[in-house]
Amino acid sequence: MDDIRLMRPGFSMGLLIFAMAAILVVVDFYARLVVDNPQLVGALRWGSLAALATALGTLPVVFSIPFSQRANDAMLGFGAGVMLAASSFSLIIPALNVAREQGSGPWGAGAIVGGGIMLGAALLLLIDRSVPHEHFVKGVEGSRARKMKRVWLFVLAICLHNFPEGLAIGVGFAGPDDIGARALAMGISIQDVPEGLVVALALSSVGYGRAIAVGVAVFSGLIEPLAAVLGVAVIGISAALLPWGLAAAAGAMLFVISHEIIPESHRQGHESHATLGLILGFVLMMLLDTALA
Repeated sequence: MDDIRLMRPGFSMGLLIFAMAAILVVVDFYARLVVDNPQLVGALRWGSLAALATALGTLPVVFSIPFSQRANDAMLGFGAGVMLAASSFSLIIPALNVAREQGSGPWGAGAIVGGGIMLGAALLLLIDRSVPHEHFVKGVEGSRARKMKRVWLFVLAICLHNFPEGLAIGVGFAGPDDIGARALAMGISIQDVPEGLVVALALSSVGYGRAIAVGVAVFSGLIEPLAAVLGVAVIGISAALLPWGLAAAAGAMLFVISHEIIPESHRQGHESHATLGLILGFVLMMLLDTALA
């Protein structure tokens, strides 16, 4: 009986991963053969690359390769740096340029982008406050959190973490700069490798088996291509939404950086390594963005 209970979470996770993968295949088929939408195809495929990067990050857990807490914190800082540079160079600056091209003056463009950043951050804050989930740092939050199994709390927290990244990929491909969108997606994919590792290690450290830890990390990565498709669909409603969408995606990513990644990377006393990782990640993403532009 105990063995059956232990198998149920893994079986459920496998079904979820299969269902999400099937949805992505159907969307890809629809985008290529039915509507012939290259923006949707690009967002889906590069979002899937980010999901694959998250899965690749779990390989050390699969093969039981040990990592020190210091290395984990440095990798978290690296991911934060990549996201910070992506928000600046791949989202905020393009949003300002698009707003000006659509007829806004310098102050008007700044107001649109500033409003979009605050909107994206506020949306993530609302979700953070209203959805029961569990932070790796602060523990359980939400009115119904105590009634939910910890594994699903972790799933919700990780989905909150990855959703703005996927949304940013989709919004990027909905815009006119295909090269910049690819640079953004590449940067997010790079930071997803250590992120997938950290997620799997964090779950393993609190008692989950390797199958559950890896399954949750893979599941969290699949959120990104789905969010990327959503980003393209929203911007497709009206071109006027593009600067707002770019800025909102940046605001959501900034919220995740400040609210989740940096506190987690500093909680074990390895601030210097986390900060060095952040700077290296920022510089790498900046070089990717400017060199490929």
